[in-house]
Amino acid sequence: MLRGKRILITGGTGSFGHFMLHRLVPHEPAEIRVLSRDEKKQFDMRHEFAAHANVSFVVGDVRDAAKVRQACAGIDIVFHAAALKQVPNCELFPLEAIKTNVLGAQNLIDAAIANGVERVVAVSTDKAVKPVNVMGMTKALQERLIINANRALDNRGTKFCCVRYGNVMNSRGSVIPLFKRLLRDGKPLTVTHPEMTRFMLTFSDAADLVLYAMENMQGGELFVKKAPAAYMVNVAEALIALTGSPQREIKFIGQFAGEKLHEILISEEEATRCQDHGDYFVVAPWSPQPAQQLTLKEYCSREHIVSVEAIQDLLRRSDREMQAIQYSEGYFVIQ
Repeated sequence: MLRGKRILITGGTGSFGHFMLHRLVPHEPAEIRVLSRDEKKQFDMRHEFAAHANVSFVVGDVRDAAKVRQACAGIDIVFHAAALKQVPNCELFPLEAIKTNVLGAQNLIDAAIANGVERVVAVSTDKAVKPVNVMGMTKALQERLIINANRALDNRGTKFCCVRYGNVMNSRGSVIPLFKRLLRDGKPLTVTHPEMTRFMLTFSDAADLVLYAMENMQGGELFVKKAPAAYMVNVAEALIALTGSPQREIKFIGQFAGEKLHEILISEEEATRCQDHGDYFVVAPWSPQPAQQLTLKEYCSREHIVSVEAIQDLLRRSDREMQAIQYSEGYFVIQ
């Protein structure tokens, strides 16, 4: 489905967009267009992908409706990854989160419909389920906008869907690179709460989910990858063991504003219209007469905890993926 297509990645210089570009290039699309507002990262990626004539870059912001419409010109498939995703920053600057995560998504919807894009896959987060923080609230609204775009009066065939996942290991600004820097500097690892749990997945897991959604969408679905969860204190312990660091202190610093103790990927309401597709759950659009599909009440991180050994395997796999694309965030690599 990708060979010969013209693809746009919004937020394409971010951690996920960067990895996704590596995944898309071998499929020989006619063009992969990267839209982002970070000219420095674009400069670096231009050099990295200089041998690929089908990779192009556009400096711009999803907040700019005219620029998004230009970026969508001639495009067949859009992967929408542009977002403000840091929970503390979104708490401090809620209007900025609204401008990017909500209004930016609407700009993309309008541009995709106006340009006759075939398919749009938007990236969401577990924090959008029963949201308690600004980031989650804005991503929940983004999901609603994307799903409802399938019914827009001016939509002449563009299909929209969302994917939803938890914490991507080694992504920029996430906890694992922070833990590695703290270990390198001989400082205690900081965990907000001893009972804190999170869903964990690698970049390949996230990319697989996005590509699965792109291939299987009919329009209006929400795709979720089944994922292991971990106590964050166990993630810290697993990393200490793997690196052999003499620094073994874990310091509990208290929860941040807007931080949940546990995350949810599928709510109890969504479970009534959710089907099990093996490695994935697919939540159908809301219906006035939903049929119970799953026996689970909700898909919550506290109920899918894996062992420290399993976390170590995930850490190793994540680092191998990063090595394969020579991805560097200033962290040392587990051997």
